[in-house]
Amino acid sequence: MSSIKLLLFNSYVAVSARSQLPWEPICCVNMMQCQRQIGKLRHYKRVCYSTLVPSDEVTINYRHGLPVITVMLPSRKERCQFTVKPMLTTVGTFLQDIQKEDKGIEKAEIFTNDGSKISTKTLVEMLLMNDFKLVINDMTYSVKVPIKDKLSSEHATEMEDVKSLVQRLFTALHLEDHQIKRERELLLKLDHLKEQLIPFEQMKARITKSADARTSRLLWIGLALMSTQGGALAWLTWWVYSWDIMEPVTYFITYGSAMAFYAYFVLTKQDYVYPDVKDRQFLHYFYRKSKSQYFDVEQYNKLKEDLAEAEESLRRLRQPLHLRLPIQEIHDKD
Repeated sequence: MSSIKLLLFNSYVAVSARSQLPWEPICCVNMMQCQRQIGKLRHYKRVCYSTLVPSDEVTINYRHGLPVITVMLPSRKERCQFTVKPMLTTVGTFLQDIQKEDKGIEKAEIFTNDGSKISTKTLVEMLLMNDFKLVINDMTYSVKVPIKDKLSSEHATEMEDVKSLVQRLFTALHLEDHQIKRERELLLKLDHLKEQLIPFEQMKARITKSADARTSRLLWIGLALMSTQGGALAWLTWWVYSWDIMEPVTYFITYGSAMAFYAYFVLTKQDYVYPDVKDRQFLHYFYRKSKSQYFDVEQYNKLKEDLAEAEESLRRLRQPLHLRLPIQEIHDKD
């Protein structure tokens, strides 16, 4: 009879030991609950265990150089594999993919082992550098990141050569299409800019004509005043007074002209040169007329700059070295 009791006790201990292997101790809140149930805190490790999932419920394996994350979906009770691109996929995108697969997932977050939350903007490449914890609803998965085998120097060199070759092939196959598409975009932009400039050019032509006429009129008025001044001085010198009386008058007239030229330099910071004076007076009339005619000079200048930039880009795009065509064919195309 005693041997039968001993056999049943050993079986119970073995079953209890196997059932407790996958589980881990619960947190401090459950610890206090267990203290109230059993009365003594020192019996906590013996009788209280949480229902955390085993650590192998979320695994990471590398397949064809890309990490494959296997996650147990809580609602569907099935394992689902997610192949991610470390340099393109972010943590937020990965969590959204998990929630799309299982509509029963209300919350999905990732934390470091020390409890710090990982931002959704973090790349998966940075995430896979250390172990982390995946929280889905109320379940916490401890994820161990496997060590990725480093490529040998020869293999790495071969991979770089293959990448370079693929890049050259892609450029050779898609360069012509890209140039044609870019050329069409520039031509459409040129047409659009020219259409916008038509009313500005018409208004500018009218304003320019008016400002040029007023500037020319001012120059002729200046010539007439100088001629009148010379004639008056000659008449006063030979017919009314003598040179002895008019000499001081001409001196002060010359000195006053020098003072006027100096004042012009002080005000404009420019020498009194007739072509520059003409251009300055033309711009003065042009801007005053533009303001009265509501001509937006800034917008007109911006459109002209954009047009010049688009024409320069189109000219560089059509260069023989870019298109890999003979020069004669380019001239015919233009």
